[in-house]
Parts: sequence; structure tokens; C-alpha cells
Amino acid sequence: MPEGRLVIGTRRYSSWSLRGWLPVRLASLDVEEMVIPIARGATQAIREGTPSGTVPYLEHRGVRVWESLAIAEYCAEIMPSLWPSERPTRAWARAIAAEMHAGFATLRRTMPMNLGRTGAAPHPEAQADIARIDALWREALTASGGPFLFGAAFGNADAMYAPVVCRFVTYRPDLSPQARAYCEAVRAYPLMVAWYDMAAQEPPEWLLPHYENPA
Repeated sequence: MPEGRLVIGTRRYSSWSLRGWLPVRLASLDVEEMVIPIARGATQAIREGTPSGTVPYLEHRGVRVWESLAIAEYCAEIMPSLWPSERPTRAWARAIAAEMHAGFATLRRTMPMNLGRTGAAPHPEAQADIARIDALWREALTASGGPFLFGAAFGNADAMYAPVVCRFVTYRPDLSPQARAYCEAVRAYPLMVAWYDMAAQEPPEWLLPHYENPA
């Protein structure tokens, strides 16, 4: 019997759902997944099915958690290794995760996540965001030795940036060699492979024209 549920949106498009799903699976929480297809504008089923009217939303052992970063923190209380063990490095990881959570609005707006698109061009307005992300990654990877941001293990900071990797796979911006290698490592991570595979199995009626053919 599952100990709760995780409500997420369409895997093909929902970057925030991916950010919540990864820590839940990394922490091995026994929850069932409920996928609500997203629509243009507010989705009625999501408004009715979650406290904030957004995804992801986690219920686990009577605890209710919404917002991706809060879910990541909850999962780290169960599996502390999701953040680095040393306090200064842990603070660094939390800072760059929070920067992703609060920032890069231009990249998110102009380069929406779509796991089924290939060969799209990066939007010129997003270049400053791309450069900042590349710099953040290079600094962390240089200090940790990689292949993930804070060492050998995929953690919460990587979960926060995983949808950015998805965007970079789609839009192929110019990146430093370190950033490109990081994208390859994240894309090949087993949970990411599984997410892509599940996204590819979603029914065609879930496809949205404004994601498939953005203006």
C-alpha cells in the first residue's frame, strides 16, 4: 500500500514536476504518481487537486508538501545525502538551487521545456540566463570534480537544474565543454532516462500546439 501520492503534470512539458519527482524518487518515497495533463492557462483538475493549484504536490505519511524546492527539502530530511555533507558546500548547493527556483524567467519563458522537440534554436533574449547558468555549473563542477554539480552523486541541486538540461538538449545553445559534459551526464542518469521514456508514452491528445509550435 503506497504511503501517499505525488501529483505531477504532463512529463513532456512540466519542468517543475520533474524538479519535484526527482527528489521523491532519489529518496525512495513509496508514493503513487498521479499525472494531470496540463492545458493552456490554469488547469481545472490541478486547481482542484492541489492546495496551491500547481504541480508538483506531495502527500507522504500524512504530510502535505507543495512547491518543488520544499519537496526537495522534505526529501533531504529523509535522505540527507541529497545535499552535500559539509555545511559550506551545502549552503552553496542550496543557493544555486534557490537561484534556479526564483530566477531565469527569460529562459523559462522563451525556451519552454518540450522533451519531444529537437533542433530548436535558443532565443537571443535568453543568452544572459544561459551564460549565468553555464558559469554556475562550471564553478561547481570545477570544485567538486563532477560529473554532477557537487560530486559523484546526483542530488537536489542537479534535480533543480535537470529541466534546464532538458531545454539545452532541445535548443542546443553554445556551452562550455564542462557544461556540455554535465548535460550529457544528467541526460544519461537512469531517472532522467526513465522520465524521458514515460514522457514518450504519454497519449497524443496531451500534446499542446503552443508548446509544439511556439510563436
